[in-house]
Amino acid sequence: MCLLSKNLKPALQFMNVDITDISKEGDHYDAKDFLSYYYYGGMIYTALKQFERALYFLEIVITCPSMAVSHIMLEAYKKFILVALILHGKLPALPKYTSQVVARYIKPVCQPYHDLVTGYSTNNPEELQKVIDKHQETFMRDTNIGLVKQCLTSLYKKNIQRLTKTFLTLSLTDMANRVKLSGPKEAEKYVLHMIEDGEIYATINQKDGMVRFQDNPEKYNSSRMLLQLDLELQKCIQLDSKLREMDNEIAVNPQYVQKSSGLHDDDIPGSSKMQSY
Repeated sequence: MCLLSKNLKPALQFMNVDITDISKEGDHYDAKDFLSYYYYGGMIYTALKQFERALYFLEIVITCPSMAVSHIMLEAYKKFILVALILHGKLPALPKYTSQVVARYIKPVCQPYHDLVTGYSTNNPEELQKVIDKHQETFMRDTNIGLVKQCLTSLYKKNIQRLTKTFLTLSLTDMANRVKLSGPKEAEKYVLHMIEDGEIYATINQKDGMVRFQDNPEKYNSSRMLLQLDLELQKCIQLDSKLREMDNEIAVNPQYVQKSSGLHDDDIPGSSKMQSY
């Protein structure tokens, strides 16, 4: 409902939580509900440009244990590729526990998206644009054309960020030529947006059209930063506590004990066969 109405924020209260247990009321559990929760959540986070969280949600969908191809997993994989390019500029390797159906069945039918990854890896916007033009009909049919365009924007930004590692000052005209933008006006627009979003540290001299790149001004000694570090530390402590709790639960799980020790059902204390005796 939040996606259809484009009113996304009400859903965040149900998503900004870490799920560690799944209710199985009445011994009824539908994997579709699990996949849908993370797929729609990934879409909402993507729309809100919270790409780290979006990538995490989409990864859960495509790494869910599965013996068959799910359409939800397929669509999540396409969006996973696009969000990964926007966020990291590359497609990360999936965890080892990812089901083989992803490599065997899903990847082959997502070739246009893998072509996009190849085009992005050239760091050449013109090559990426060729891939977009070639598969535009597919991207539009999948309703992913907006994310695809954001990939192109992301490549321009990544190329500008690379310039900060090489130059201290650079003219907007030279920058436009190096990253293949249409002109200094477009280069200025990108730089201003990136400064505003904290993606680069720079100033623009409007008189001579020069961009001066700067180091991160954060000294990590302000009260605001100390508070932020304390909050992050508390999250780590809570995560460690939860992991210990879950580890203890797994250690006494009959199925885990059976699998790890090679015992039969009737050898496990508390099993149905033991109880029958």
